[in-house]
Amino acid sequence: MPRITCPQLAQKVTTAETAAQYIHPGDNVGMSGFTGSGYPKAVPSALAKRIRAAHETGQDFSIGLFTGASTAPELDGVLAEVDGVHLRAPFMGDPTMRKAINDGRVEYNDVHLSHLAQQVWFGHYGKLDVAVVEVSAILPNGLLVPGSSVGNNKTWLDLADRVILEVNEWQPEHWEGFHDVYYGTRVPPHRNPIQLLEPNQRIGDPYLRVDPDKVVAVVKTNAPDRDNAFSPVDANSEAIAGHLIDFLRHEVRAGRMPTSLLPIQSGVGNVANAVLAGLGDSEFEHLTSFTEVIQDGLLDLVESGKIDSVSATGFSLSRERAERFHADIANYKGRVLLRPQEISNHPETIRRLGVIAINGMLESDIYGHVNSTNVSGSKMMNGIGGSGDFARNGFLNFFVSSSTAKRGAVSSIVPFASHVDHTEHDVHVLVTERGIADLRGTSPVQRARRIIRECAHPDYQDRLLDYLDRAIAANPHAQHEPHILAEALSWHVNLAETGHM
Repeated sequence: MPRITCPQLAQKVTTAETAAQYIHPGDNVGMSGFTGSGYPKAVPSALAKRIRAAHETGQDFSIGLFTGASTAPELDGVLAEVDGVHLRAPFMGDPTMRKAINDGRVEYNDVHLSHLAQQVWFGHYGKLDVAVVEVSAILPNGLLVPGSSVGNNKTWLDLADRVILEVNEWQPEHWEGFHDVYYGTRVPPHRNPIQLLEPNQRIGDPYLRVDPDKVVAVVKTNAPDRDNAFSPVDANSEAIAGHLIDFLRHEVRAGRMPTSLLPIQSGVGNVANAVLAGLGDSEFEHLTSFTEVIQDGLLDLVESGKIDSVSATGFSLSRERAERFHADIANYKGRVLLRPQEISNHPETIRRLGVIAINGMLESDIYGHVNSTNVSGSKMMNGIGGSGDFARNGFLNFFVSSSTAKRGAVSSIVPFASHVDHTEHDVHVLVTERGIADLRGTSPVQRARRIIRECAHPDYQDRLLDYLDRAIAANPHAQHEPHILAEALSWHVNLAETGHM
């Protein structure tokens, strides 16, 4: 059946090349997309061609680019390749964009995912000129049916002067009813409480709204979301998952959470999928998830009946799992709900619901300061994403990693973190394949001994303990969190100079 049934907007159907003409040099552009789902597929490439042509004639042409989270090569990649972006926020995972950021050609604002929409509302980035948003359908009354992500689309549609819509026929026809778009957010001092009391509760509308007079172009597409292929779960991931699930059993026995646990949030990747698989094999029943991203493992748990409901803002699926989901999408209605990320990641809702947060890390130091973003303190990997939203506000948080990387050349437990995204004050539990360190209620030196004993690889444990003991001895009047500043980052220096910590 037709995807564009609004007469006024049907008259604005055009090509991606024509639509790209509405984006001007220096514009701030909000594009849809969250973890490789629901991003525009045609207009970014057409815009990149236009930018390349402008550069060939000596003209400056770049944009400020805002999304929900990571997109795909068809968006971040093509625009970075032609030096078409001067400012990027809030999260990215594209290698071409990453190189442009690390080379200093793109200014990158690595902001918390729950913060960007409100900061744009506050005017921190100036005016939002254009929104480019993918939807699955436009209804006769002009309402928009979102697709596989919501992200920051509501804010982009509300604030942009000009709107370009991509209607993607690859998205299933049956998306209508899967979304809960909350229009009650306001700026201070007029904010109201967000009355979200259950993970699957609806508090908004199933549609996105747009002023039809702001829509300058509608582009038809038929292209898949990014294929998020995951490597097979390895022994380290399985060990980490086992430690974590045993810890949850301990928390239930201690009476700190119910037998159905509390709503679960998990980041993307092999460890997260291993944890979800472990939960599927566990005794826990009637689980719920209040998270950012729905990946393969979460859908498997919904399909098996282990999880009753999942609330998120976007998908991150392998191609095979996406095809299975599309073929059976009607059976997920009522059990899967997609919200704007300012709600899925909102501190108020995360704290009220008591979310259990599970996120990856690059490294932790002996006192529990966690680095999620910068390799050796300077080289951006992807960004903080929503890990800070969930870690600081969750009931219980886990940061997980293998104890070493690069075939043992790098330790994920170091004397001093080369960059800190999550301070010791926010980190509850560290997990590696070696074991699990519960840091709650401990002093810094207690934390250090526990982290070294439980999480560090044996190849590095003695050196870490030696550093700690010498730091304590060297600071008789600074015993709270002692360091030897001349040595604190020496492991990272060794890595830079020799390729090994």
